[in-house]
Amino acid sequence: MSKLPHMTLIAGPCVIEDEGLVLEVAQELKRQLEGLPLKLTFKASFDKANRSSIEGFRGPGMTEGLKTLAKVRERTGLPILTDLHTPEQARPVAEVVDFIQVPAFLCRQTDLVVAAAEQALLHGRRLNIKKGQFLAPWDAKNIVDKVRAVEVRDGRRFESDGFFITERGVSFGYNTLVVDMSGFQCIQGFGVPVIYDATHSIQMPGAGAGGKSTGGKREYLETLARAAMAAGADGLFMECHPRPHEAKSDGPNAFYLEHVGTFVRQLLAIRELVASQPKLLPEAQKRS
Repeated sequence: MSKLPHMTLIAGPCVIEDEGLVLEVAQELKRQLEGLPLKLTFKASFDKANRSSIEGFRGPGMTEGLKTLAKVRERTGLPILTDLHTPEQARPVAEVVDFIQVPAFLCRQTDLVVAAAEQALLHGRRLNIKKGQFLAPWDAKNIVDKVRAVEVRDGRRFESDGFFITERGVSFGYNTLVVDMSGFQCIQGFGVPVIYDATHSIQMPGAGAGGKSTGGKREYLETLARAAMAAGADGLFMECHPRPHEAKSDGPNAFYLEHVGTFVRQLLAIRELVASQPKLLPEAQKRS
């Protein structure tokens, strides 16, 4: 029996399009992934505040969105993740969801990071902060330090799997992101587990029709996710949709819902294989 900790999997549609859609995705994810050695959290945003265009669909807003997410948890029993955009949203979000997320574009907003950490600790929630694509992996240390400062001040600490940094790559020229696979090990060196964002690392920002939406290269998703597991990522973030071509946000990057179970089993097998191999370099042994 492997001693490898269960993988954290954050999966679901990009945005709450309607109650029926999120319930459909959550129920299907639970069905496909039942019994696997992972910690599944259902994800959907109540507001996509960073859309490329003012015409982009944003979602139902916080009040209605949280009601929908609470219903998903009630119906499926799955823990719920959503993101927030202002410090004022931290308390109401923490009162409902199990996992609070700070979006990549906002990861350096100190007031937001502090408020999210405060409310996550106060309500016993998990916290995921997405590293912006404008930061090098080693720059994530400043994000970690802000959260640790809240822990010290408030006299509470996150569990070992209660606070994550998510890696989504770094901007490389125009409309392209590149993932440095050594970044997982770098960020883990700050004492925090790292999740690989398989969705947004294949984005092509502003590359959609007329520059008013995000494009993407879904054909690279499987390759990069497998590589991330081999590189030692502690978890996976993946948006999925039953009909990606109809998705109201991030459709070009969404994974096909019907294939999630098969793909996750592949990733778990890679993760197990890599963990079973001895580290040969003294430097690597010290990090493990």
